[in-house]
Amino acid sequence: MNVYIYDKTFDGLLTAVFDAYFRKTFPDFLLSEGDALPLFYDELHTVVTDEEKAARVWRGLQKKVSSSALGCLTQCWLSELPDIGMVIFRYIRKAIDAPRSIETNFGDPDVLLLAQIWKKVDGERVHLMQFVRFQKAADGTFFAAFEPQYNALPLTVQHFKDRFANQKWIIYDMKRRYGFYYDLQEVTLISFDDDSREAHLITGMLDESLMDKDEKLFQQLWKTYFKAICIKERMNPRKHKQDMPVRYWKYLTEKQKVVPLQIKTDF
Repeated sequence: MNVYIYDKTFDGLLTAVFDAYFRKTFPDFLLSEGDALPLFYDELHTVVTDEEKAARVWRGLQKKVSSSALGCLTQCWLSELPDIGMVIFRYIRKAIDAPRSIETNFGDPDVLLLAQIWKKVDGERVHLMQFVRFQKAADGTFFAAFEPQYNALPLTVQHFKDRFANQKWIIYDMKRRYGFYYDLQEVTLISFDDDSREAHLITGMLDESLMDKDEKLFQQLWKTYFKAICIKERMNPRKHKQDMPVRYWKYLTEKQKVVPLQIKTDF
């Protein structure tokens, strides 16, 4: 039984593939530093991530499977599932060793499993594009927060850059404590310290003191509209939760408590 230790990065995984073929010994377990080791094993190898080795493996894969299959691999990696590294490793090994492409061989358990994982991660990508709700800050930047089940935020960046090309925005993953900032020119990866005490980094909602002067009004108008168009006789809670997962409700403007508008009039 062989155990490989790697740094839990995608380049580290590809380097592990390179090392396995170079050493002619393939891992039964892929673990990260600090993980509990099996009670019995024959060999322990520590993988040192090497971008050149990773690139060589990737170039080799490009000759064996389609670009869509490669995209499937990277998207499945973002699932962050406990054993995803080992599943992708087995897939890559089979793809390299097979005389023809394996990407549509759904009789293979690893090919089928990765197809199923890809579908789930892609569904999360679509949900992010549907359910992100921006709040306008006083400086004109639009802020949005959410907690996706899978690490799908990188898959949506280009969509938001194209969709809101003339607006500065920050989209922040509350679960993983990182996000992306668009300054009208380029998108930058951002992160904050775990001990950051800014309210919007804890609740995901801007404090009124940080909002644009009209933001609260627009939020109340949207919530009032959302409530007004609801037809009680057609309500289907089960279908509603399927179409709009409950985990997103915390950050949806329309799911917050409606406060009656106070409109001042002078006569």
